[in-house]
Amino acid sequence: MNQQLLSGYAPTPVTARMENHGNSMLKVAMQSGQDLFARTGSMVAYEGFVQYEPNPPAVRQMASQWLTGEGAPLMKCSGDGLLYLADYGADVVCVNLAGDSLSVNGTNLLAFDAHLQWGVQRVKGMAKFAGQGLFNVGISGTGWVALTSRGTPIVVDCGRGEDETYVDPDALVAWSTNLKMKGKRSFKASSMIGRGSGEAYQLGFSGQGFVVVQPSEDSTDRLRARG
Repeated sequence: MNQQLLSGYAPTPVTARMENHGNSMLKVAMQSGQDLFARTGSMVAYEGFVQYEPNPPAVRQMASQWLTGEGAPLMKCSGDGLLYLADYGADVVCVNLAGDSLSVNGTNLLAFDAHLQWGVQRVKGMAKFAGQGLFNVGISGTGWVALTSRGTPIVVDCGRGEDETYVDPDALVAWSTNLKMKGKRSFKASSMIGRGSGEAYQLGFSGQGFVVVQPSEDSTDRLRARG
């Protein structure tokens, strides 16, 4: 076999705790004492010695608040080596938090450092627009978070101007929690805006921070309260 044909796909030298290998794969530099929470079933390969604990106690307790009727979606990873994660070919975005806080759609959360503070949160102000509660995963502290996007995302810096940034909730991946957020209902041209039936709604963001938006509007991706 001509190895030169495959050389372009070989692992690259480690430069950070988390980094992309291509658009759709995450590479994590694992070290003892630096555990990781990752989406269950997302491991595609690893080098070295890496152990997995599905549905650990911390996740079971937190997932009881998720109200999805499904099992805990995270596993705990520990050990030394290189860990490769992916989510059905979705694009991967690495975020390095430096004392920041992030609100993430649970189905777009691929992995995060276990020492970060996290919890399931109700997105305030959404119930009256969406008709039901919307739950996200809030993550804060200093460390790495990996997100997935159904297609190449756009990251909008809301602090560049005075205008608000409006997003279809079904395309929203994550946002800085210090941003001001408000809902907006649109009655005009509802057939052209969003994917709601009869009327459309958007979320408006303003302040210092960023919003991550994916080019997919699949409302089934949301972790919504049932009943």
